[in-house]
Amino acid sequence: MREPAILIDGAELTLGTGRSQVHVLRQASLVAAPGEMIGLIGPSGSGKSTLLMVVAGLERVDRGRVVVAGRDYSDMDEDALAAFRGDKIGFVFQAFHLMQTMTALENVAVPLELAGKADAFARAEKMLARVGLGERLSHYPAALSGGEQQRVAIARALVTEPAILIADEPTGNLDEDTGREIADLLFETVREHATTLLLVTHDRTLAERCDRTVRIASGHIEPVSDDKAPPARERAAASPA
Repeated sequence: MREPAILIDGAELTLGTGRSQVHVLRQASLVAAPGEMIGLIGPSGSGKSTLLMVVAGLERVDRGRVVVAGRDYSDMDEDALAAFRGDKIGFVFQAFHLMQTMTALENVAVPLELAGKADAFARAEKMLARVGLGERLSHYPAALSGGEQQRVAIARALVTEPAILIADEPTGNLDEDTGREIADLLFETVREHATTLLLVTHDRTLAERCDRTVRIASGHIEPVSDDKAPPARERAAASPA
């Protein structure tokens, strides 16, 4: 049996103190297979973004177990977690979070440079071409449309070939047509790289494009539908030669 890409078992997390204390996660459990795409839905304040931070190791649970790409977070200090994130986890956010003083090429090359890759700019250029921005390498974020900025963010997230991609409302700042294009690109590139995707969205239609949808309500993770077929790459792998 293959080791899960993400294993969260009985996670409990409380934030704040005194009267401002909030129980964000309550016995939350989730298992994601390698290459699986999971859509995470739920009302505002239900714990969706906090769960992403837990998977990224940016929030430590009070109780429970978190294992990502074979590493148990309870055994890792902050330096080890930071190095692990840089190697294994990519991020795509609603607000893009690009460096405004850097070109598209420089933005995408940053994680590779931090990892000490000598071919950082060559790989960044190739990834930008892959997302349709091969002619926009020298443009700064301010000169790019919202959809183009999100393409840069997707390229930056996937250029290190991470095992896990965390996407928090990746189409939330885009108009409907551009959002659809970005969603198509996101799913296509994730499948191409066999990356495990954890996607937070308020858009149920977008979530349903994933292999499976789960819901967070008051800190609990609840299955929404388990009747969808397994990912095509898993069906292919299971088929006899």
